Amino acid sequence: MAEVEFLFDYGSPASYLAYARMPGIAARAGATIRYQPILLGGVFKATGNHSPADIPAKRVWLDRDMKLFAERYGVPFVQNPFFPINTLLLMRGAVAADLQGRLVPYSDAMFRAIWVEARNMQDPQIVGGLLAEAGFDPHAMLAATEDPAVKARLREATDTAVRRGVFGAPTFFVGGELFWGQDRLDFVEAALKH
Repeated sequence: MAEVEFLFDYGSPASYLAYARMPGIAARAGATIRYQPILLGGVFKATGNHSPADIPAKRVWLDRDMKLFAERYGVPFVQNPFFPINTLLLMRGAVAADLQGRLVPYSDAMFRAIWVEARNMQDPQIVGGLLAEAGFDPHAMLAATEDPAVKARLREATDTAVRRGVFGAPTFFVGGELFWGQDRLDFVEAALKH
């Protein structure tokens, strides 16, 4: 069975759009998805890349472009007023959820909170409330984000991604081939079917 590796960060609206579409693509291609949380800020720092939100003209384009893609895909989307978001806490939480075998429900909650409900996910109290709503123990999850093993795993995943040529999110690997951006999912699907 074919597999696609999906490297993502919750603070990336393009990662959200890809996340919403990936289950359908995997089903059509008879493939599995291996979700890999990475810290996009760490990728940017290591590669010298920058968020489009850091460049005023690109920020206007990005806001419009994400809305157009969301409409095309029939995916609910609201531009989060707190964007860009420091996702360190959230991505460590993703690693902790992955270790529990609960990455998908955690990711469902995080992506929805940021890109559908426009919550301020930089506020630990809001994050704790959302975790409780999603069926997680907020105290245990927030404590896990400080676990040295969780921190190391996220750092290692990010460093490995950079070594593999990743410079942004979302990034996909099918076999050894890298695809970057939610607008490349047609190529990802074709590679999975090949």
